[in-house]
Amino acid sequence: MKKILGAGMLALAGACSQGDGAKEAAEESAGADTVDHMRLYAFDCGRIRMNDLSLFTQGDEYDGRTNDAAVMCFLIRHPDGDLLWDAGLPTAIHDAGAEGVESGPFFMTMPKTIEGQLAEIGVTVEDIEYFSPSHSHFDHIGDANRFAGATLIIDKDERAHMFREEARADQQSFPLYNALENAETVEFDGDHDVFGDGKVKILAMPGHTPGHTSLLVQLDNEGPVLLSGDLYHLEESRENSYVPKFNTNVEDTLASMDRFEQIAADMNARVVIQHVTADYEDLPRLPGYLD
Repeated sequence: MKKILGAGMLALAGACSQGDGAKEAAEESAGADTVDHMRLYAFDCGRIRMNDLSLFTQGDEYDGRTNDAAVMCFLIRHPDGDLLWDAGLPTAIHDAGAEGVESGPFFMTMPKTIEGQLAEIGVTVEDIEYFSPSHSHFDHIGDANRFAGATLIIDKDERAHMFREEARADQQSFPLYNALENAETVEFDGDHDVFGDGKVKILAMPGHTPGHTSLLVQLDNEGPVLLSGDLYHLEESRENSYVPKFNTNVEDTLASMDRFEQIAADMNARVVIQHVTADYEDLPRLPGYLD
């Protein structure tokens, strides 16, 4: 087992049934061509063994417990462009192979790369027009320099957070995404309608980090889908509104949870908690997708 015990990585980590619209296979001719309707692809961007789950609540509810978490990334293919939502774990963890990487209370593996999964649907990194991380913890932003050629779409407070002096001083994590500072950028305050048609909205959900966001995707057949980012880490966290010890603001987190749940209820949305393995298993496997 390879060990990386850098405090910087740990800090950035924050300790850190297919629907009716699921397609069993993407058309071979689709490739990176423009699609005629939206598709949501789920990528396996790593796995994390949380050896100290007590970090994920303010109280003692998780004391002595562990958890095996998924790390999800998503490609939203829209007629007006392709959006990558989150980038998962750094590829160095993939390079470590089955030995994995240990960092503080986390043990991480990454069997697949984003590049390999994109290839399954005929898309390359260069084809991606837009990249939006839900927040800048290392299991969501990964080594995002790979996507510096895309337009970065980011909450203004999160951009300030990821380029603050403390973040720059972390020479383990900052060099993995520093090229984003000079990428073409759309910086927003509040919610952001990515394509201007209401189909893909980035929702301001601060508290986990200053500019943390979730994503609302309105699909023609599946209907509305809410991607959590790290608003929740477990289904139990959602049921009980548990706030991790490492969140930047407890009150903001609770307010974001209330807002998220109101949106989910009003829209009867499918909620995907991005670290819940069962939620990942319920999504179509590549080259399948929700539409």
